[in-house]
Amino acid sequence: MTDDEFRAALSRLAAGVVLITAQEPPLDEHGRGEDVGMTATAFMSVSLDPPLVMVSLRNDSRMDDLLAEQPLWAVSVLTESQRHIAGRFAMKGRISDRLLFEDIPYIRGEIAGAPLVGGALATLECRTEQRVLAGDHTLVIGRVLTASLPSADGEPLAYFKGRYRQLG
Repeated sequence: MTDDEFRAALSRLAAGVVLITAQEPPLDEHGRGEDVGMTATAFMSVSLDPPLVMVSLRNDSRMDDLLAEQPLWAVSVLTESQRHIAGRFAMKGRISDRLLFEDIPYIRGEIAGAPLVGGALATLECRTEQRVLAGDHTLVIGRVLTASLPSADGEPLAYFKGRYRQLG
């Protein structure tokens, strides 16, 4: 099996799209750390008791490096109208995360301090419970500390065959 065959086969699995966010620790005691964000489709519920979720991060990515030292992070489940947010945080060789957050409405999570996207279908704040190396990725399992439903309207943003899609 080739890498292309593997990618093609798994591109047929529809996935929800989330924005994973965290705040880098401040460089000094007077500042706030920079916000970091990453689009993810490899995200899932793991357990109800205790409430656990999992995200798969490419090894040595900025988010993987950050979550190795910062145990608090957040998840925003994106709506189909937030496709631009997903695309922005999925860019390779992108500009600084500070500029990426600039015109996106968000609030700060009370526990993680990370951005929670306004109008998302759901938001979660998590604390890392376990990190599992799996090939070229790290599976980060987080305990859900808060969960909210900021937007009762809207349909989820999905990813299928290498593109963002709408349901229905």
